[in-house]
Amino acid sequence: MTTYIPGFGNHVSTEAVPGALPIGRNSPQRPAFGLYAEQVSGTAFTAPRHENRRSWLYRMRPTAEHPPFVRYDGAPRFALGGVDAPLPPNRLRWDPLALPEDGVDLVDGMTTMLANGDPADLEGVALHVYAANRDMTDRVFFDADGELLFVPEHGRLELVTELGRIEIAPGQIALVPRGIRFRALLPDGAARGYIAENHGSLFRLPDLGPIGANGLANPRDFETPSAWFEDRDTPTQVIQKFMGTLWTTTLDHSPLDVVAWHGNLAPWRYDLSRFNTINTVSFDHPDPSIFTLLTSPSDVPGRANADFVIFPPRWMVAEGTFRPPWFHRNVMSEAMGLITGAYDAKAEGFRPGGISLHNLMSGHGPDLASWKGASEADLTPHKIDGTMAFMLESCWPYAPTRFALDHAQLDYDAVWRDFPKAVLP
Repeated sequence: MTTYIPGFGNHVSTEAVPGALPIGRNSPQRPAFGLYAEQVSGTAFTAPRHENRRSWLYRMRPTAEHPPFVRYDGAPRFALGGVDAPLPPNRLRWDPLALPEDGVDLVDGMTTMLANGDPADLEGVALHVYAANRDMTDRVFFDADGELLFVPEHGRLELVTELGRIEIAPGQIALVPRGIRFRALLPDGAARGYIAENHGSLFRLPDLGPIGANGLANPRDFETPSAWFEDRDTPTQVIQKFMGTLWTTTLDHSPLDVVAWHGNLAPWRYDLSRFNTINTVSFDHPDPSIFTLLTSPSDVPGRANADFVIFPPRWMVAEGTFRPPWFHRNVMSEAMGLITGAYDAKAEGFRPGGISLHNLMSGHGPDLASWKGASEADLTPHKIDGTMAFMLESCWPYAPTRFALDHAQLDYDAVWRDFPKAVLP
């Protein structure tokens, strides 16, 4: 049974076999039981102390022991970049993918929808969707291009990683750091959801500024798994994403053999219902940045490489105010997904498992039906309930993949058609 250790970015020490962790003067490079010490670094060695992320792993074999990688010929819709053509400024929206009929695991069931930046530049983000109905058996995956944020929409995922096991259901999220190997199991037999791939600076909690010491996501609510390992001497395929391409090799053993570890770079999970929403109680709709759960800063202060923003159940109590998001154009680019329920700014067409894209300076806002309903609403306290949406916002424009362009809804622009013209005195 997996146990969890709370705290975002805290230094964690955990061992699956007593005595496997070096203590005090015991050399971390000469661990007990003939284990191999290996450090995995998510930041540069000389990163400032408060930003430095690394963990020491004590494993049965070093990860340096493997045959050469060769190109992987599976996952036909995964790891693609955006189209190499002039990017239209059109607003786009997609229906959810159908669950597969044949047996497909997480890796082969991945579809890249939107991407920006080059992984080699160590910046940018991509949004993938997955639809799978088979466990990953005798193979593991890792991403050398970025960290992976899993957002289930249908069915549970169990992520069996080098540093422990994490199970998540819709309404929870999990992150697997760059380079950490894992396999995905499907406890419910089928699963669908989103994966945000962050090539830039690591996701962290945003600064709270005038909010103060409390609010939004609290560090104590992030859960890291305790150590767990797999001692299997059977052929295991390793698939890696490197510089936007998939590669594979085969080991004669499972690489999920970390017996103990300590550090502050680790997988984690988070329950979205624990997000402490901050909202207005007077007038005006606040900026959507008030819903930021995680941020990946860019080199420009205040301009994020990626923000992961959620729109959870919440009370709306403002007076004299149009409550859905206002009409706006933004220098940031907004990719949205829906986990459950309905989004308060869209009446129909935006379904759980679907995606919408509003690139920089594309005018958007509530559709006609939502605008009309909100304009005529009695402004008494109202609770938005039974919904969970998210936004993966980036300072870099998103380029859809060829698959995404070929499968976009054809009539999305129509949701803003026939707004009445204002009548001046």
